[in-house]
Amino acid sequence: MTFQGNGPLDTGGVSAGGSGGGGGFGGGRIALGGGVGLVVTIVALLFGLNPGDILGGGADPGRQAAPGGQDASSNQALQEHIDSCTIEKANTDDVCRIVATTNSLNRVWSQQMKGYTQPKTRIFSGRINTACGAASSAMGPFYCPADQTAYFDPSFFADLKRMGGSDGPLAQEYVVAHEFGHHVENLTGVLAKGQRMGNAGSVRIELQADCLAGVWAYHADKGPDAMLAPLTEEQIQTVIQSAQAIGDDTIQGSRSNPESWTHGSAAQRVRWFKIGYRNGNPRQCDTFSTNDL
Repeated sequence: MTFQGNGPLDTGGVSAGGSGGGGGFGGGRIALGGGVGLVVTIVALLFGLNPGDILGGGADPGRQAAPGGQDASSNQALQEHIDSCTIEKANTDDVCRIVATTNSLNRVWSQQMKGYTQPKTRIFSGRINTACGAASSAMGPFYCPADQTAYFDPSFFADLKRMGGSDGPLAQEYVVAHEFGHHVENLTGVLAKGQRMGNAGSVRIELQADCLAGVWAYHADKGPDAMLAPLTEEQIQTVIQSAQAIGDDTIQGSRSNPESWTHGSAAQRVRWFKIGYRNGNPRQCDTFSTNDL
């Protein structure tokens, strides 16, 4: 168990989607992923390309889901699932865990950041259209600054485990917190700054998002309105295991080339999460002011 208390969750900013057809979104925009295993995907995102075209998972412009058809029915069922989420369900259900984590993140960041505005969250399956282009589940979770929305296919959690990460509750919540970290970076202007720096900027962006996820974890189990029960060292270790699994050097293997990294090494990802979790101070997450990543 990670969430404490009972009752319904705020689902106002969370919606269902996926397996939709139709293009119609402009190019040249950036989506940021949380650490999928396909480096080509991240490179595509950084340069504003349509990752669906590269992965073969993009929407077919000639295919539109018929009203009341399978896609609409599936999305309606998923939306009903989302709307039924409670704190109790968040401890056993992946979809509801995403919803509960968004509630906790919005609560923490509204306290930690002046001018914080809540992002939207889309939970999808298969394929989805975004303001950053068509995307597929093969990308893993990502954040699109053009529509200020974080996108999650819950099937990624099983993929993360297969990659050597953990599918434990806090590890899943770390994935969500990382994407919300990109939203915080978008609000502060860090995303635009990193974009101008190529891969080097991407690494700093991703490590900062890991640090901001740590900041959330520090605050999420504290105070009278804390949604998370006190975190244990065992739970933190599941996050570390997952951060190690999605380090660029882990993913690329023995021929890993630091110049091609987009997210940082396993050690760097763990280090920056720990920095955020150790002190809970977002100002300590400035990966752009140090040469010691």
